[in-house]
Amino acid sequence: MDVLFQAADRTTVCSRWSTAAAEVDFERCPPLRPFPIRRGKRLAPGWWWSATTGRLVHYGSAAMRLHVMLLDRDPRVSGLAARPLELRWRERGETRMHAPQLMLRLADGEGVLADCRASQELSQRQRSLAAVVGEICGAVGWRYWVLGPVNPVYRRNVTWLARYRHPRYHGGQRLAAALEDTFAHPAPLWDGVRAIGDPLLVLPALFHALWAGQLAADLAAAMHERMLVWTQVER
Repeated sequence: MDVLFQAADRTTVCSRWSTAAAEVDFERCPPLRPFPIRRGKRLAPGWWWSATTGRLVHYGSAAMRLHVMLLDRDPRVSGLAARPLELRWRERGETRMHAPQLMLRLADGEGVLADCRASQELSQRQRSLAAVVGEICGAVGWRYWVLGPVNPVYRRNVTWLARYRHPRYHGGQRLAAALEDTFAHPAPLWDGVRAIGDPLLVLPALFHALWAGQLAADLAAAMHERMLVWTQVER
């Protein structure tokens, strides 16, 4: 079992998977190859600025962009990279290869490889590949995730909050403390905002706090001015 990846000097390296999985910081590796532009697709490949890493993460499809966004908000994730490696193995006398779309580093140090799918149903080929890659990951103490469709209301809410993910929307310590105190107990969003001050200043900081997990709300329901917001004790 081998793995291909790019070293810091941009040379392509081939190494034993069992060794590289323990030694290489794949979350810092650049994409092994760019995602192609496909005619007829509504979304071209692009880059997502990650609040988790402070770096750009490449994506190649709408499904991948969605999950890059969601993982960027996931408190379990400390590192995120797009297609930084390609696995190669022998099966029935033939060499097979697969480059998972994402590599994640969890806060506890565990590695995860992931692929993003637009459909909940997997083809027989996709199921077979997922089983093999799952075994490959499990052999070195990693995980493999197949990430599918997401609740559309939750997706729209997080998409809105993602606009405020950059630290420039934090608002400063005084405003952060005011948000924490005001929403120490669940309160309607607009009432709390007006109690703190100018909504034009408070709302961006509130949305940033909701993105960052310092404040919480039921994001599975539509956001509105009367939605309850509360301080999140633990992210």
